[in-house]
Amino acid sequence: MAKRQLGLAEAFLNAQGASVRAASPLHKRARLSSSPAPASLSTAASSPQAAGTAPPVAATHGKGKGIALAVDTSGPSSPIAFASTLSTSGSPSEADLLALECTSVGPSWLEHLQSELRKPYFLELKRFLWREGLKGTQDRDKGTLKVFPPAHDVYAWSRYTPLQDVKVVILGQDPYHDDGQAHGLCFSVRPGVKIPPSLRNIYKEIKDEYPDFEVPKHGNLISLARRGVLLLNTSLTVSPHKAGSHSNKGWETFTDKVVELVDKHGGGGKGVVVLAWGQWAAKRVAKMDKKKHLILTSAHPSPLSARRGFFGNGHFKKANAWLKERHGDDAQIDWTTLDPEEDEAGLDKV
Repeated sequence: MAKRQLGLAEAFLNAQGASVRAASPLHKRARLSSSPAPASLSTAASSPQAAGTAPPVAATHGKGKGIALAVDTSGPSSPIAFASTLSTSGSPSEADLLALECTSVGPSWLEHLQSELRKPYFLELKRFLWREGLKGTQDRDKGTLKVFPPAHDVYAWSRYTPLQDVKVVILGQDPYHDDGQAHGLCFSVRPGVKIPPSLRNIYKEIKDEYPDFEVPKHGNLISLARRGVLLLNTSLTVSPHKAGSHSNKGWETFTDKVVELVDKHGGGGKGVVVLAWGQWAAKRVAKMDKKKHLILTSAHPSPLSARRGFFGNGHFKKANAWLKERHGDDAQIDWTTLDPEEDEAGLDKV
């Protein structure tokens, strides 16, 4: 049990350290340090636990490293507190099924999603993923990924774009299903991966609206996520080379809840811009408050539909005009500076 608790503690610390780095500007990210963790983080709880619940996860530092955290790790809604309530009965247990969520969902989102994660539909989704090969934080069989994106990237959107920072929402449908593409942000790929056709069309539209935009040679959109653009797929996983294979398994219900949270809290409660491209995306945001938010719809940027209403939609300039009017000059999104990043929100594999 002690080894398991230490492993969970290291996983939690790695996850929260990564979430701090992901949500912070490049020059303000938390630094790794060789100094001991603060006493409040390094003291493990010693009280006995009720039978059938997971032990509390102490945020101790491991392997000689400590991390200065900028998140509340001990409050009633913290990942530590959430993990301590999960049942360890059964195989896989609730604690097993939700290990990934405890260690990789951004704290600002996890605070509002804890009850959702324990609902029967979500646990059934996690059992399906377990059978598919995504077993908690483990996603490989003999070195081969069984589900895309890698486990540590499934919730990357939540770490790059904290709930309170959301200004714009862009909805995708499925993660990319070819090798090395998906990394938890819709339409985005890692540096070095060929730019997908839909993203090429997105770049073309940005160029038409902002002629000074220099179209990058990469498809990495992390910089937009850092600026408050929530890049959310409605299904968060997919089987390799099988488009749509995890649709209608429960992810849509979960991401509907994410959209509901944006509806309530996005833009500091004063509203956000939603770019809903294609009928699928428009359906996902149909219940949002249209008086509070700017909902922009058009055809999807896919080569199959881009010329039927995506090109020329003016969404990027319209978004900034609304953000400026509603929230001020500083709220506008820089759509034209897309610096690539590699693995900035990646978590240590545990």
